[in-house]
Amino acid sequence: MPSSSTPAFSRRTLVTSLVATAGASGALALTGDDAPATPSRQAAPERRHETQQPGIATPQQLYACFAAFDLESAGPKGKPLPTERIAVNFQRLMEHWSAAAERLMRGRPAGPLPSSRPGMPADTGIADGLPPSRLTVTFGLGPELFGRIGRKKERPRHLRRLPAFSTDQLQPAWSGGELFVQICGDDPQSISHAFRALRGRAPGLARLRWSQQGFLGRFGDATPRNLFGHKDGTANPRPGTAAFDDAVRVTAPDEPSWFTGGTYLVFRKIRMDLPTWDTSTADKQDRSIGRRRDSGAPLSGGHEFTPADFGKKGPDGKPLIPADSHVALVHGIPMLRRSYNYDYAFQAPPAPDAGHEHPGGDKPGHSHDDPLHDHAGAGHNSYDTGTLFCAYLRDPGDFVRAQRKMADAGDRLNAFIQHTGSAVFAIPPAVRPGRSLADALFPAR
Repeated sequence: MPSSSTPAFSRRTLVTSLVATAGASGALALTGDDAPATPSRQAAPERRHETQQPGIATPQQLYACFAAFDLESAGPKGKPLPTERIAVNFQRLMEHWSAAAERLMRGRPAGPLPSSRPGMPADTGIADGLPPSRLTVTFGLGPELFGRIGRKKERPRHLRRLPAFSTDQLQPAWSGGELFVQICGDDPQSISHAFRALRGRAPGLARLRWSQQGFLGRFGDATPRNLFGHKDGTANPRPGTAAFDDAVRVTAPDEPSWFTGGTYLVFRKIRMDLPTWDTSTADKQDRSIGRRRDSGAPLSGGHEFTPADFGKKGPDGKPLIPADSHVALVHGIPMLRRSYNYDYAFQAPPAPDAGHEHPGGDKPGHSHDDPLHDHAGAGHNSYDTGTLFCAYLRDPGDFVRAQRKMADAGDRLNAFIQHTGSAVFAIPPAVRPGRSLADALFPAR
């Protein structure tokens, strides 16, 4: 870390995060590194002080819930709220959320809802008897938030909406947001409990914009695999190293002082065309990624962690790793990917005999004797499965450059994926237990 960041960190308050005592650090992505720690549902949490919020350098858990909220714009009678009132609502919500998150990560009930009425249970009870299972809660702030609360001058320098990319097929219902919540853990019921506790504190202050749920497999110390079957996580910087700090931690002198030590998060919902992928040849799959599916090794040779040699050529004189493969195009762009798989299956029943017939007979060029064509086309328009891509990085501009390279150079992987959701958030530094992330923006309170 540059020495210029030291004074800021000495003033920065610390948060207590909960992490498991065993396992190696890691994250998942289409080109990422390190496997998640072997989970232990019964492992006692360890208290650790960090300058970043939990859920970033934390060894990656098995399950995650991501959600975005927008602050309420109008009062109960529909009258627009003034900026001052929206700012107060923001501070109140962050106080409620910060207190609840701290209790939940300790394995304690979140406490009664602020709107509790006589006779209401103090808690849903769905996590009674369950350990916290390495539960972490991470909060983020969207680009539009700072204007809404009258703090435009405090908006982090690189926090702005992502530009449109030529390959995007974004759905507004899965994009954007003024407030972000990431809940990770090794027990999906504990995560559901935490999400309900936070959502229950939002009415009257903010409303849910979107939510997504993800999972990983239990791969022990091995690098996990995404839903393409490829190892996911080979190029991520390891937490605790200078490479991690350089890629993730914000230290730029032109950033607001309150944001020093924070980071940015780019969130993308990436839908995978698994029917088409599953009926492609193994060679086409590997050359799309730039790595072998079985070992994760680069196509230039070696093992999973052998540096890729993009200049090495085969007997035909062509590069062993295609220049338009995914690995070749995103190589060297620093970020920590902490992504999750999702599988929502069929969101609507496919039409009878979908992909087989249309008015007047069979589709042109289609034969009932072509089972691969049948498999690849049947119901894919309503089949929603893929990756919840999460990239923590010092500057979202690095992601923009990577995405433009993928689009402009014709990344081979683009034939199998669709970016359907998108958002970017500033992830503030951690705060001391008992304090709120809003305190840095409203220090006079």
